[in-house]
Amino acid sequence: MPFLYGCAFTSEDLDVLSGVLNAWCAERHIDIRSVEAQFAASTALDLYQSGHHEPDKLLSALNGRTGL
Repeated sequence: MPFLYGCAFTSEDLDVLSGVLNAWCAERHIDIRSVEAQFAASTALDLYQSGHHEPDKLLSALNGRTGL
């Protein structure tokens, strides 16, 4: 069963997530279509679902993850 089963994201949620992912990729000069960006997107979703809803806090949490 996919981990997003039953989850609904608003357009505001998606704006926050895409903005943070774009910022993360830009800071690292990483192509948004790369494997690294896909991993970061998955991690950002996990962080968002665990309560990191503010863009600055989400980006900070994403930056704090080891391996990213």
